[in-house]
Amino acid sequence: MASITDSLNALLTIDGAMCAGLVDSSSGMLMGSVGSGLDMELAAAGNTEVVRAKLKTMRMLALHDSLEDFLITLGHQYHIIRPVVAHDGVFFYLVLDKDRSNLALARRKVQDVEKELAL
Repeated sequence: MASITDSLNALLTIDGAMCAGLVDSSSGMLMGSVGSGLDMELAAAGNTEVVRAKLKTMRMLALHDSLEDFLITLGHQYHIIRPVVAHDGVFFYLVLDKDRSNLALARRKVQDVEKELAL
């Protein structure tokens, strides 16, 4: 099992990783962050709204399924949001440089890190 710091540092080893955070979606607050390139406090709060909106929509559509991850593709970046299955209301947020990253490998690494997180 890995600590928050160890988990976030593992995410920064991904090719093209710029910054990463662990977010409590009940409050929108960062539980920890590493790297640079974004205001992670603001990103945590804003992406909490994204997670809440998707979960609300899934409930309205009666989709009885789990949410694995979100991918937001920008012109120069990928943003990956991955809920932590073992800890309801917590999600990882990872920002990648699009030109220096492999999206498939990054998603796989976030999945592996998520499984090892100990809170």
